[in-house]
Amino acid sequence: MDRKDSESAVARAELHRRLEDALVASRTRLTKIDLAARTGLGRTTVQQAFNKDARLPSPYTVRELSIALKLPLGEMRDLLRTAEGGPTREEDTPGQPIARWDPHDLEVHPAGTSVTGSGRRALPGYVRRRHDEDLAAAVRDAAAGNSRIQVLVGSSSTGKTRACWEAVQPLAERGWWLWHPFDPTRADEAHKQLAHVGPRTVIWLNEAQHYLGDRQHGEHIAAALHTILTTPERGPVLVLGTLWPKYAHDYTAPPKPGVDDPYSRVRELLAGRMVSIPDQFGTAELAAAQDLADQGDALLVDALTRARDSGRITQDLAGAPELLRRYEQPHHAAARALLEAAMDARRLGVDLHIPQAFLTDAALDYLSDDDYDQLGNNNWAEQAYAELAEPVHGKQAPLRRTTPRPSRRPPAPATEARTATPLPAGPVFRLADYLEQHGRTTRRHLCPPASFWNAAHTHLTHPDDLGNLTEAAQTRHRLQWAHHLRQRAADHGDTRALVHLVRMREEAGDQDGAETLARQAATHGDTRALVHLAMMREKAGDQDGAETLARQAATHGDTRALVELAMMRYQDGAETLYRQAITHGDTRAMVHLAMMRREAGDQDGAETLYRQAAALGNPFALPNLVEMREKGRDLDNTKTSDREAADQGDTGALVHLAKVRKKNEDRDGAETLYCEAADHGDTGALVELALMREEAGDRDGAETLYRQAADRGNIDALSSSGAIKFWPYGLDPDGTPTPRWQQSGPCTPEAAAK
Repeated sequence: MDRKDSESAVARAELHRRLEDALVASRTRLTKIDLAARTGLGRTTVQQAFNKDARLPSPYTVRELSIALKLPLGEMRDLLRTAEGGPTREEDTPGQPIARWDPHDLEVHPAGTSVTGSGRRALPGYVRRRHDEDLAAAVRDAAAGNSRIQVLVGSSSTGKTRACWEAVQPLAERGWWLWHPFDPTRADEAHKQLAHVGPRTVIWLNEAQHYLGDRQHGEHIAAALHTILTTPERGPVLVLGTLWPKYAHDYTAPPKPGVDDPYSRVRELLAGRMVSIPDQFGTAELAAAQDLADQGDALLVDALTRARDSGRITQDLAGAPELLRRYEQPHHAAARALLEAAMDARRLGVDLHIPQAFLTDAALDYLSDDDYDQLGNNNWAEQAYAELAEPVHGKQAPLRRTTPRPSRRPPAPATEARTATPLPAGPVFRLADYLEQHGRTTRRHLCPPASFWNAAHTHLTHPDDLGNLTEAAQTRHRLQWAHHLRQRAADHGDTRALVHLVRMREEAGDQDGAETLARQAATHGDTRALVHLAMMREKAGDQDGAETLARQAATHGDTRALVELAMMRYQDGAETLYRQAITHGDTRAMVHLAMMRREAGDQDGAETLYRQAAALGNPFALPNLVEMREKGRDLDNTKTSDREAADQGDTGALVHLAKVRKKNEDRDGAETLYCEAADHGDTGALVELALMREEAGDRDGAETLYRQAADRGNIDALSSSGAIKFWPYGLDPDGTPTPRWQQSGPCTPEAAAK
């Protein structure tokens, strides 16, 4: 055994002896179970730390046990380092064990506002991506004794720092240290202390531009890192850094002839040692994130609701806390007012792109009297917008100016209405997704103030925005605003508003005005207006005009007018209208035409139509066919049709078959069919089955079935023949069900159960 091995064995024995002696000497007679509870370590971890034959405990475990047993931390740390076979670190060696670091102190962005029981910010679950494999390879090399450097390159808040933190965890178990040069400045500390870095140290260069791009020390730092990496006796060390793409480009771009080269050593250091990290999660990463969310990761559940489509999960997580702070602690009160106006606009149906003119006027009544009086000059809006445009992590801003993309749709046929809406005039803004969701949750019970509705009426022009706000005002009993917004929506082509006004004009007896508005809605492609207009023409005696409008609606996919006209005309041209609707796939027209064929005595024609409608999914076709055959006493075919309907999930057909079986004294067959219908959710079948059991004298079985039907929402079960005798609830004078054993009388819970 050489000297180093001997020292390691002695240090290992001494480490265990001190732990055992401290445990025995503890005045409170701590047990290992008590230690686990006090330190938060696992019982197995504590047990292994006292086992001389087990693997050495981690630095974190030794630290926690030393604190609990009142042992000197410095001495215990040195014993562990010697026992591991590494040199005892000098007092001036920079860094500390990885296990002692909080990831947020290493600039991992906080995600969300929740904290753990230890007072630390919670971290979301980690989703491994392709760059993690490159980091893992570098870590394995370093653990094997080879110095390495790896620099992650990616945009803001793409997960670079978190990836580095996850990568070094295997080194924490091996007792490695981590040094984060930071004080008094990053570059000053790195330049001063790099010469003192000891082996088995992670050199943490987060935001490496602060080190490598420093005008005074950048090249010196790059040279010192190169020396450490290429001097075996200084290692092993692992250098981890992060960079934005802009800086990576600047540092690695070839120098221009005749111009000073400020990054020659930096360029040499980074060559072949940078790994790109994507801005978005791919399909596989999103699936992995969803798996973690399904396992209870609340932070990922929250982020996925907003950022799944864009894949910008890390940016959403990183920006959320600061976005919330900027809303809750604004520099200008007007900034919060603008955000709340935007939140209300989005939750009540305004488009993503909110006009600035609307927001500015809407915000005024969100301010208190004191804040309103302090607005002072006309620059308040400019100052508030500038504050809200300042970005947070992940290239997000609370409220940012944006440019809507122009709509690009295939050319519409000449016969179709063109409904393209022009882009809004003036600047438009977009609310951050996180704040939009926050507003939907926290403001869902609040009604916007008068300035909001006034601004909407004054500035909004998009028909969908106006239509949605009309409905919002109506449901919040802002009826005058709803009326004025509806008129403005109609003026800008909102067909919902136009159809509503059509009905109002009709009710007021203004047929000409109603038709004018209906035609206006029809020109915007609203088939409801065409249907309504067709009915108006029919009532006015203009059958040709009504048919023309009905066919136009059918061409656009709405056959209701053809069917309604056919039903109104009955025999006079009805079949032609039904067949026109059928050519557009209307199965209701098939059923109605089948009924006409049946009344005309054409049973075969009716059956053909019923079967065509059933094949296309009409739920009424087969029941009608069953009824037709039953009335014709074609019982064999009736059963066949019932079975066909039942096989398609029609429980009414099953019940009908059951009744036929019961009528033919086949009670077992009837009960089987009733049970089959009940299994498909037909509670009426349960009531019928209960009546059969009651008739057979099986009161307990009947009671059970009545209860099942009532529990599934069938209130008829309470009033069916005999059911109330068995139901264990009576009714209070106000009609409230009350358990019979809580009412007066001899009935008890046991009796009710019977």
